[in-house]
Amino acid sequence: MSFHLNLPILNPSLKMEGLLKPNKKISPVHLLAFLNNGIFIVLKFIISLTIISLFAFESSAQVNPKANKETKNLYRNLATLPNGNFLFGHQDDLAYGIGWRHEFGRSDVKECTGAYPAVFGWDIAGLEKDSPKNIDGIPFDYMKKLIIKGYEEGGIHTISWHMDNPASRKHSWDTTYAVFTIIPGGIHHQWYKDQLDKVAGFLDDLKVGFIFKKHIPILFRPFHEHTGKWFWWGKGNCTAEEYKALYTFTYNYLVKEKGLNNLLFAYSPDIFETKEQYLEFYPGDEYVDLLGIDDYHDVGLNSKIEDLTRRVVMLGEIARSKNKPYAITETGFEAIPQADWWTTKLIKGIMDNEISRGISYVLVWRNDNPKHHYAAHKGHVSEADFISFKNMPNVLFCGETKNMYK
Repeated sequence: MSFHLNLPILNPSLKMEGLLKPNKKISPVHLLAFLNNGIFIVLKFIISLTIISLFAFESSAQVNPKANKETKNLYRNLATLPNGNFLFGHQDDLAYGIGWRHEFGRSDVKECTGAYPAVFGWDIAGLEKDSPKNIDGIPFDYMKKLIIKGYEEGGIHTISWHMDNPASRKHSWDTTYAVFTIIPGGIHHQWYKDQLDKVAGFLDDLKVGFIFKKHIPILFRPFHEHTGKWFWWGKGNCTAEEYKALYTFTYNYLVKEKGLNNLLFAYSPDIFETKEQYLEFYPGDEYVDLLGIDDYHDVGLNSKIEDLTRRVVMLGEIARSKNKPYAITETGFEAIPQADWWTTKLIKGIMDNEISRGISYVLVWRNDNPKHHYAAHKGHVSEADFISFKNMPNVLFCGETKNMYK
């Protein structure tokens, strides 16, 4: 879609250069006409830009027309980051790190770089079995406080759900066939609705304000990495149609039935080789706000970072064809043993192509212990390089972007 501004041409007798000649006498009538003409041009220009902005998002993406104002603004800002600028994110950043746990305000990322990440990742596995803590030991009540903290710092939040297998009631890596049991018509469908009620209650409780409360926008990322076989919702453990039915029912129930208007939905498979493979389980444009990829395979010492670029280019081409933002929704190199990994590996995979540079964000996984961590911390071998990565002009941490909710 192209846009053309046909601005009016000033009356030749009112040319700027004529009015500004020294000692030029200007009649009140000419001056008033000039000012009126100029004001008209400015107003028409402003109105034109507003119309362009509206039309630019007319066919784009956001799937819930009833989303609250801040959620709509977040979507728009994710979709319009200048090409080459992207947000940096970290899973469970505020909850724990290397050598500490549940110390409010702490962050390995901030202690290294002086800034919080711009994206905070969380997981709500555990809600479905009424656990007071999530899969990583974070009390849900405390998680709510941390989400509010991150929001107040200017960060955005994404939530995944490593939900227990509904058929075996074991963990999410148990691949007993289960999806067909919880979609409409399945024997555990009512049970699944009951679990979604718990999820809805948690998400609905994410509010700020005193008298007039407003919901915090959340990028919800259910049933991720389904191109792999390790989760009960993954390829080989359900059909494409069953997966689509699960995803669409989840969206409809949370948004339309429960009225959650603070959600954006992400679709984030693991690695893929073709666009057809990426879209095989895709539930449809009307259910997905952001397209993502989880890629741990292409960022290690013995991997080809060009493969990350290649996959993100395919992702970006798909997303752009649908007018939707896209992101590297999970990645990372466990323990980061390479001292210059941030500036020679990760940044290269993102910046080597105009389309891969168009991601909205990249998120690395959590810092659980000295052997299992994905962001640098104080004293880490890659600490200096991580700081250099943070200081790159196109890498955005908290406080380095405009307000993403306005």
